[in-house]
Amino acid sequence: MQHKIDVEQLGPQGQIMAHAIEACVHCGFCLPACPTYQVLGEEMDSPRGRIFLMKEVLEGSLQLEEAQPYLDKCLGCQGCVTACPSGVPYGELISTYRGWSEPKRHRSPFQKLFRMAIQETLPYPSRFRAAARLGQLGKLLKPLLPPLLKAPLELLPDGLPRQEPLPAVVPAEGQRRARVAFLAGCAQQVLQPNFNRATLRVLAQNGVEVVIPPGQSCCGALAMHTGERSRALQFARNNLKAFAGDYEAILTNAAGCGSGLKEYPLLFQGEAEEAQARQLAAKVKDVSVFLVELGLKEVPPLQQPLKVAYHDACHLAHAQQVRAEPRQLLQSIPGLELLEIPEGELCCGSAGTYNLEQPQIAATLGERKARHILATGAELVVTGNIGCFTQIQSHLRKLGREIPVLHTLELLERAYAGKPILPER
Repeated sequence: MQHKIDVEQLGPQGQIMAHAIEACVHCGFCLPACPTYQVLGEEMDSPRGRIFLMKEVLEGSLQLEEAQPYLDKCLGCQGCVTACPSGVPYGELISTYRGWSEPKRHRSPFQKLFRMAIQETLPYPSRFRAAARLGQLGKLLKPLLPPLLKAPLELLPDGLPRQEPLPAVVPAEGQRRARVAFLAGCAQQVLQPNFNRATLRVLAQNGVEVVIPPGQSCCGALAMHTGERSRALQFARNNLKAFAGDYEAILTNAAGCGSGLKEYPLLFQGEAEEAQARQLAAKVKDVSVFLVELGLKEVPPLQQPLKVAYHDACHLAHAQQVRAEPRQLLQSIPGLELLEIPEGELCCGSAGTYNLEQPQIAATLGERKARHILATGAELVVTGNIGCFTQIQSHLRKLGREIPVLHTLELLERAYAGKPILPER
């Protein structure tokens, strides 16, 4: 049926939204792949239902505020994209729709202040570190706080790791096989700086020279996926300059960041830098993909056999369609038994800032994920995204099971070094 959406009125990204809406044939294959539909069981809390709501709003048949409660509950995990037989680019649709609708919607003063606090702290490591320290003090007042403020405190660790600045260049060990640029990320620099240290060590051991451009900033994914398009463009324009050097690849070790960089062509649709954004996005690779393509240096056997559950981060498995490569890296470690997590394709509930803005649904999904991990009998959990790491670690702890959680490259780095993988019991 011919759509009634006024594409020109919607701006440069109007055609993207119209195309995605037209592609949906409402078959329902997305329903079992949608975490919120699994939890809430409502049609309007499914991708099919949300596409209908967005269509009605864009055509003027439904008020923006009527649709927002259902659209706000979307994780943006893109599990529906993997399941869709019609190839509906739902991820592009929800991101562009949120960028179009956010300036038009009404939010309470408290909601505005809360969102501003997130946007002004998380993308800036120094600010986030200060906020995290303040949050650790705030844990003492947790019983007196509203639910929306309790959620961030529950995700904070009891202590923050020591901060160590990253070098501008990490030279390759032995013969240089490649030269790449590396995106350092935001939250992980504060919460888990060893993600980056381990990644840089593994790359160097495999003959890769790594440049960490000093002028880089947040990738902009957090802003883009929450409708703050102008803020996302500011970060992205900064990174177009910072990563303009001659590199064989631009690497990330965080699923959300990699997906954010790959979405620059979508973000810059109709902007002067669109061609430059496409050139940058074409170079972006998750570190697991890069290492598999390069050919991994032989890993020594583990000191003891180890059962490892691998968690697919949504923005790696669904948004980037990267599933095999992290598993190949893990299976290259002699003595490691790789375990698959039941319902592994469903989101853990982290989803950027989702577990801060929708804490109840996120907690339900987090506990569900943690219970499925425990059911595998794994001794260790591995993932490739800081948000998933924090969410899974938090919910395992709530269930009273302190199973270690590592980044894929942390486990690989320990194996190369012959270090004990698990703490002594």
